[in-house]
Amino acid sequence: MEQPRYRRILLKLSGEALAGPKHFGLDYDVVTEICRSVKEAADLGTEIAVVVGGGNFWRGRSNEKMDRTRADHMGMLATVINSLAIADALEQLDVPVRVQTAIEMRQIAEPYIRNRAVRHLEKGRVVVFGCGTGNPFFSTDTAAALRAVEIDADIILKATMVDGVYDSDPTKHPDAKRFDHIAYIDVLNRGLGIMDSTATSLCMDNEVPIMVFSLEDPRNIVRAVLGESIGTIVQNTL
Repeated sequence: MEQPRYRRILLKLSGEALAGPKHFGLDYDVVTEICRSVKEAADLGTEIAVVVGGGNFWRGRSNEKMDRTRADHMGMLATVINSLAIADALEQLDVPVRVQTAIEMRQIAEPYIRNRAVRHLEKGRVVVFGCGTGNPFFSTDTAAALRAVEIDADIILKATMVDGVYDSDPTKHPDAKRFDHIAYIDVLNRGLGIMDSTATSLCMDNEVPIMVFSLEDPRNIVRAVLGESIGTIVQNTL
């Protein structure tokens, strides 16, 4: 059996990735394929936590007429829908899983308790974190960075729709250059926007590396866990 490079990871998924070609809501076949790769990575012995966004249901920032705090709370509820869908797909694949939410809703999920989350991971359970940080004005990228620091994750695996970090938008600039490695401070100074500045700064201050890679092939999750060069590594020392 191949040996994973990372002992414990934080996998950041966008809500849009769960929508598949429909671009809205949930495509359960897509969710299942992603979860198959999560299972394969877990079977290698890597402890896996997941933070998922909610953009496939709600993007509060696009509605300027709504109160920002309320819009963000609605977005947090969207992440819970996605978290439960991921948990269901993992359970269908016989993967032990727990959902923890930053806002208490005990009838459907555990409240987020750091020590309990770590214990679940140590027992081989996948832990899915919902509701972001539980606070408005913070993105799920920041939630991923915060949870990664709290659970002492070795790396954040940020699955996106592009295969790494570029010096400009590759969809608009065909000659955009992809980085294999880049420092946090360069990401911030260049405004590359792979994660918001709060999340990037939190990772930089706590030296949590970020791997940005494409989820077009869900098995890239396994390749990332094995340490293959499939995207861009963001870290302090290059």
